Amino acid sequence: MTENANLSKPKAYLVPLMIMLVFGLVLFLPAGSWKYWPGWMWWTIIAVVTLYITAYFVHHDRSLLARRMKLQQAEPQPATMRILSWLSLLTFLLPGFDYRFQWSAVPWGLVILANGLVLLGYIIIFRVFKANSYASTVIQVENEQQVITTGPYAIVRHPMYSGLLLMMLGTPLALGSYWALPFALLFIPLIVLRIGKEEEVLRRDLAGYPEYGRQIRYRLIPLVW
Repeated sequence: MTENANLSKPKAYLVPLMIMLVFGLVLFLPAGSWKYWPGWMWWTIIAVVTLYITAYFVHHDRSLLARRMKLQQAEPQPATMRILSWLSLLTFLLPGFDYRFQWSAVPWGLVILANGLVLLGYIIIFRVFKANSYASTVIQVENEQQVITTGPYAIVRHPMYSGLLLMMLGTPLALGSYWALPFALLFIPLIVLRIGKEEEVLRRDLAGYPEYGRQIRYRLIPLVW
């Protein structure tokens, strides 16, 4: 058994539970009310899927969870990821203030459809994790890592970013806010820049990736790019 596989169950569940607590504070403190129903819908979807994914990989691939919990990275946090982190915070914070001060009036049907988009994005990310135990936002190639060509990788080369983009674009409307949408839209150029950097590393360091790139033409969105 590898060191990563020795991740304990309590530690495996502690991190997602802490994340969900932070999400709750970020959503409901700005809203100033527990009656913020779009916040509850979004939070419930994220919490249920997060705990399901954690439980699944605790039993099937605990090394993936351990790898994603590592605090040390092979490279300093790049500028694009720092900007994405700040944009994420704004995307999650603004809807609560929007609800408190009634800046937006998003129809409830659109809120539900947007939450469906968030759920779809998270399901794609789950499928990525199932197909690729080395899936990460850190640009590096680890020992024994291989090119993955199955699952969502048979459609686009960077499906984790596809799922993340769906989640982030759906989140503002899912939380009932038009004002947060421009910040979520900024994810598009930043993810494109990030993929460009990642492609350079993978073509250089991951055996078989250039051939895979010729086979799978699209990086992020099928039939588009």
